[in-house]
Amino acid sequence: MPQPDIKTESVGTVIVAGAANLAIAVAKLVAGVISGSAAMLSEAAHSVADTTTEVLLYQALRRGARPADQRHPFGYGKESYVWAFFAAMFTFVAGAGFAVTHGVTTILVHEHSGDYLISYIVLAVSFVIESISLARALRQVRSESKRWGTTPWRFLRLTADTTVKAVFLEDSAALIGLLLAGAGVGLSHATGDEVWDGIASILIGLLLLAVAGILAGNNLSLLVGRAVPERLRHEIEQELTGLAEVERIDTLMTMQLGPEDILVAAKVDFRDEATGAAIEAAADEAERRLTRRYPEIRYVFLDPTRSLPGATGRARHTQADPDAGDEPDR
Repeated sequence: MPQPDIKTESVGTVIVAGAANLAIAVAKLVAGVISGSAAMLSEAAHSVADTTTEVLLYQALRRGARPADQRHPFGYGKESYVWAFFAAMFTFVAGAGFAVTHGVTTILVHEHSGDYLISYIVLAVSFVIESISLARALRQVRSESKRWGTTPWRFLRLTADTTVKAVFLEDSAALIGLLLAGAGVGLSHATGDEVWDGIASILIGLLLLAVAGILAGNNLSLLVGRAVPERLRHEIEQELTGLAEVERIDTLMTMQLGPEDILVAAKVDFRDEATGAAIEAAADEAERRLTRRYPEIRYVFLDPTRSLPGATGRARHTQADPDAGDEPDR
């Protein structure tokens, strides 16, 4: 079975985002210190959190792509979700925590120590740089969604590639955060009341909190062992039932072992007249069909079994999925 490689496009997306966030973090920090703006300092913390997140996501890609060995026969794909979860938690603690705390402090103290001009300049330049990084992530999302035959929005909801999802959400949040910071600085400048700057800082923190929560929940789901989306499962079932020696699929189970690794296991009722050699050939053909159509499928296990008395219809899950209705496509 072929071993996973580091996904080049995802690595490029992460590196571009990381370089952009590092440059922006330095500029925002300088502007925040000079101007004294709470929103600018919160945005600096936002960019520092995003930069650290990109480092952790790169680690996720590198560690998750290690080949299988004797102790880890299914590879290290799930380790990528561990590092991605750490990235989400860092965003929660460092980014959101600092922004909310500093915003509350600014509202209580009402202190502003410097000029607004540098804040406007840094916000404008940061917006341009973040837009370039987001465009790179969006290009990958569109490319991947086209390959899977679905919409970019559905791809983002259901993809197991948490790195591209994290970069896209963080860059989107960064642009919204810049708009909030600009509004806070502008209103404080216009009214002379620093409460607007503090409110903007708190809103930036809540925005980071929402992004961290979404990414943490997604990575936890994948760590537990999430099945592939319902549409993909149906297509796998159709490929298996299309084999000449297969009577029906009694049970079909799938699991995302990593961003580029899918496991398929099924209890298969072969035709009664099928010989042992015919069943072996059918199993080999099933693996060839599935891996040819979906390169992400790396493990296919078929268990010849008799169907339960009176069993008809589609293959069953081991347990009803309450979210299946929300996963029509991948």
